[in-house]
Amino acid sequence: MSHKPDISENQPAWLQSYIDSPEKQRGLYKRTLIIVVISQIFGGAGLAAGVTVGALLAQDMLGTDSFAGVPVALFTLGSAGAALLVGRLTQRYGRRLGLVTGFLAGGIGATGVVISAVTNNILLLFVSLLIYGAGTATNLQARYAGTDLADSTQRATAISIAMVSTTFGAVAGPNLVDVMGRFATSIRIPALAGPFILAAAAFILAGLVLLALLRPDPLIVAKAIADVQKTNESHFSDTDSNTLAINKRGIVVGATIMVLTQIVMVALMTMTPVHMQHHGHGLSEIGQIIGIHIGAMYLPSLVTGILVDKLGRTIMTIASGATLLAAGILAAVAPTDSMLVLTIALALLGLGWNFGLISGTALIVDATNPSTRAKMQGSVDVLIALSGASGGALSGMVVAHSSYTILSLAGGILSLLLIPVVIWSHSNSK
Repeated sequence: MSHKPDISENQPAWLQSYIDSPEKQRGLYKRTLIIVVISQIFGGAGLAAGVTVGALLAQDMLGTDSFAGVPVALFTLGSAGAALLVGRLTQRYGRRLGLVTGFLAGGIGATGVVISAVTNNILLLFVSLLIYGAGTATNLQARYAGTDLADSTQRATAISIAMVSTTFGAVAGPNLVDVMGRFATSIRIPALAGPFILAAAAFILAGLVLLALLRPDPLIVAKAIADVQKTNESHFSDTDSNTLAINKRGIVVGATIMVLTQIVMVALMTMTPVHMQHHGHGLSEIGQIIGIHIGAMYLPSLVTGILVDKLGRTIMTIASGATLLAAGILAAVAPTDSMLVLTIALALLGLGWNFGLISGTALIVDATNPSTRAKMQGSVDVLIALSGASGGALSGMVVAHSSYTILSLAGGILSLLLIPVVIWSHSNSK
């Protein structure tokens, strides 16, 4: 135990007590999950409100369908920048500061969207949507917080607990579209800005929960524990190069899985409200179907996490590709007056995304260590956000120049690329 004096010189007593006590580590792991669950309930409501009416608000203010995908593209692009910033802040100062900063920025952005709708200011709308994206990025990055002190057989389950808690807010958000619309109208604000009032309050509350309760910081504790383990295991340095190669492959495969699923999901989700509105469906029906979609994105997480830990990352990635293909085909053939078929398609779209995100996230956590994990997670989430921005922007153009049917079929076919990706990862690991 000769490492202890060295560590004690650099670590405060409270941190040393966690390094020395596996029991305290397990206690902090469980407590962190509870705090993340509470913040994610609020964060989910903030995320869902903007997704549901962002395209409709832009369509209303711009007077054209061609740019209906721009809002999702903008807040997804904003989430890319925020993912990088939150990742760097987290790496340097811990989960608490990074996540709090991101959620509060998202709340400020949502407030700006409301002001832009009141003043009919397109420039302010676009800038505010960029900043609003910080909340989206932070909501996604919060899933990593529970994994900091999890062992390899708990990681996907820890991710899933954080994600399933998002469901409560994420499903409530779209279903409150009508209520928030009426509330907004009653205080002389455009109805479509109503959900962003909810988003502003939700993101700010999520940030305040983490600010008050996420102590001690799980990433700071995990990094200190990893430093001790690295010191103890330094005599195994001859295996480092092989481990590094395996880890790089894991990062590439995990990132690719999440990027592909994000492109397909965002493209179809973005244009579904516009497609429905064109065929006579009202705001309450749009809110209901997006609520079910977002529920399917998050609610199955608890089961998905267990399956990813038990059956493996590869099997669940293939399941993701197959589910997204089924979603694309169903959305393409759904009769315009059939809520049922479109609902099933959007539910499958959310489920396929869920399988891919949890599998890919688990691969990223497997392939990183606490000393570099947050920075790498932030960088990967930048790619996810940029792919979502591309999917959101291109989806409006595809529908404007062809049809929703073509968009849906293209998304389904693209999702099949997940299968060769996992085959490649196995051929290289032998």
